[in-house]
Amino acid sequence: MADILGEPRSGVALLDIARRLTGVTDITGALGAVAGDIAALIPFTHCDICLLDRPGWVVSHEVGIRTRWSRASGRIDHAPIRDLLLGQCTVMLTEDATQDPRYTFPGATCEPILNHKLRARVNVLMRVRGEIIGTLNLSHSTRGLYDTETVDLAQQIADVLSPWFHILHRSDRARRMPRSATGDEGLRRGALELTRALEAERQRVGMDLHDQTLADLSRLLREATGDQSLPRDMLASRLRQTIDDLRRIIDTAVPTLLELFGFAHAVRVHLERASGETGTLLEVEDLTDGAPDALDPTVRTALFHITQEAINNATRHAGASRISVTVDHPAPAILTITVRDDGCGIPVAPARKSGLMHMRTRARLISAGLDIEADRGTVVRVTLRTGA
Repeated sequence: MADILGEPRSGVALLDIARRLTGVTDITGALGAVAGDIAALIPFTHCDICLLDRPGWVVSHEVGIRTRWSRASGRIDHAPIRDLLLGQCTVMLTEDATQDPRYTFPGATCEPILNHKLRARVNVLMRVRGEIIGTLNLSHSTRGLYDTETVDLAQQIADVLSPWFHILHRSDRARRMPRSATGDEGLRRGALELTRALEAERQRVGMDLHDQTLADLSRLLREATGDQSLPRDMLASRLRQTIDDLRRIIDTAVPTLLELFGFAHAVRVHLERASGETGTLLEVEDLTDGAPDALDPTVRTALFHITQEAINNATRHAGASRISVTVDHPAPAILTITVRDDGCGIPVAPARKSGLMHMRTRARLISAGLDIEADRGTVVRVTLRTGA
């Protein structure tokens, strides 16, 4: 499928999706609120989110076409996407699901696929804290419409949706169970605090987009259309810088995942997103039982951004087949974050030094040590004295 939105616009569209979810309190309303934004990124005839429910069962929520999938819960072993839900694969992509035995096996609840001719399909995992919570499923009647670029974009959308839909699904399940009045009040207060936090984050991202990205794009427009327009190479360089700045704004929205689901989950989401479909073996291991989440929020966020940059370097420049992130307590009152890859190592004179400079600056600001060494690849280790 051709690239429908350029990278800056797709990034803004992903932020729009997160913004529209703020304050929505039910799954059906949430999916309806973002359906238009999803369709602008990836055209679909049918879109549904399938969430793991009680053991062995799933529930679906859909837009575009009303089918039997959302009318009642279904068994995982009858779901056309059972391979995904059972963890046997990480993505499903087909030119024509009506002819694909993965979707139409005996006993599969595939009637909507056949009745509505949902040929092109892409299905990606939704995860929270590394655990599968469900799938995002997009279908179109046009055969072969989706490709690997669609998969990457669908996964980015799923990563944005997962925390909110996980919370909404847990809230929905809680409403189906008897509770005490005390439990009701606790749930109400928790939902109110979450809504306030998400609204504050939305406002912060909006200010960043207005003050930085909009100003940069306006300047580029003047330079491109003025009486003496910039040379093509210089204009391209400044546009790339603007894209990088926008990417940083998008990346700083990830600490919302940090607040909601913790350090290890946010690192895992970024690692999976940064590596894409390269086939790189990825591993995130927390040996501290969530120690980073007990730190001061500013310190934890700085640690996350250092880890982000180390992951970016490994995925973009190392050519690694394996990347691991380990959180450990090697000694009392010492916390370490180690990012290790088996790639080509650090060049003597790296072409881009700003990433390393940002990592060192952030480490100094939180009084942490930063060591970068070659060891059958590259090892980046942050060491922080926790005082406990």
